[in-house]
Amino acid sequence: MNKAQLQANQLEKLQAMLGNILPGNVFYAEKLKEAGVSPQVASLDWFYQNCPFTLKSEIVEDQIAHPPYGRNLTFPIEKYVRFNQTSGTTGRPMRWLDTAESWDEMLNCWAKIFLKSGVNSGDRIFFAFSFGPFLGFWTAFGAATRIGCLAIPGGGQSSISRLQSILENQVRVLCCTPTYAIRLGEVAQVEGIALSNADVEIIIVAGEPGGSIPAVYSRIEELWPGAKVCDHHGMTEIGPVSYEDPHQRGVLRLIGTAYLSEIIDPVSGQHVAPGEPGELVITNLYRWGSPLIRYRTGDLVKEKVEDITTPENPEFALDGGILGRVDDMITVRGVNVYPGAIEEILRRFVDIAEYRVEVRSNRAMEEMQIYIEPAAGVTNPSSLVEQTQKAFQAALSLRVPVTAVEPGTLPRFEMKAKRWLKV
Repeated sequence: MNKAQLQANQLEKLQAMLGNILPGNVFYAEKLKEAGVSPQVASLDWFYQNCPFTLKSEIVEDQIAHPPYGRNLTFPIEKYVRFNQTSGTTGRPMRWLDTAESWDEMLNCWAKIFLKSGVNSGDRIFFAFSFGPFLGFWTAFGAATRIGCLAIPGGGQSSISRLQSILENQVRVLCCTPTYAIRLGEVAQVEGIALSNADVEIIIVAGEPGGSIPAVYSRIEELWPGAKVCDHHGMTEIGPVSYEDPHQRGVLRLIGTAYLSEIIDPVSGQHVAPGEPGELVITNLYRWGSPLIRYRTGDLVKEKVEDITTPENPEFALDGGILGRVDDMITVRGVNVYPGAIEEILRRFVDIAEYRVEVRSNRAMEEMQIYIEPAAGVTNPSSLVEQTQKAFQAALSLRVPVTAVEPGTLPRFEMKAKRWLKV
């Protein structure tokens, strides 16, 4: 589809979604009636101008007031067959229910992600994932079997056991977080496991920013010779949202037949111009059982300014993937600092095994302190600290205090890494 055809398809799906959730979904029936939004929405522009945002806090408060699942349910409870829960990294976890139809549509989204990543029927896919209550790779696992892949679960295993399984099963595709892809590679080095002997050619990463950051995916590909990193992102409450553009490294495409996407100024709520950073807003067009309409995700992104020399693709493009969380952006001495920028700088240093960022407010001003853990074999940590501080000065024009800690001091992560601490 070209852009006009895609927008027509989105409007048709938006009208169908509203027609199916109203008036049965009490949460949205009240919210949309007050705004004058009905299934007869005339255009996408009218929808953006008149439909109110949905905030995470609204969903959380509704579930507290109407336990256990809240009122954002379109059908009788007997219609729902899947339960998931958000990780709770940004507050109280949200419970999420899905009908068989909604779940099936999420598998379709993941099938597209696999296709765009170069996954083929018959491939062996290893999921280095604990399969907890949040959505994570559950839908990816189901989609893998649907398209004819051998899906291998890696929950409840040590890193060494996972590496052995990857090699012994001749795995071609690995799914995990960017942090854990690096962790597996470092464990392999320590244990003398030659990943050059592995069959892994594709590493699909999700769960945190990093897969679209050059220093991060370059580090992963260095640890996994012959493999290419493909970024992706999604949310328990929304579903699998994006795939990496096969023609443009570091660009995420949002699946246009499944989602409406906007980028707004977090303060004014108005759309920002392409290339300007803002907050990602998503409307789910298919998850009728538990919909989200103009949902403020809290993800910091910027729209790609399209290059006419690249193949035409009408789907919304994010330059650099997910840059971080809106709440995580800090201003240090007048400079806006994003988590992705810190990650990009620190991952250039192969001698840094792990890091942590501490942010503290001092008389209404924010200050940042970074702790780095030198990799095994580093004999001069003070030199590494000096090089890191110079890199921050060159990239951000900021003097950032950096402290080296003893090996093994900082935690390691399999799922979403928690490196930013406000103290």
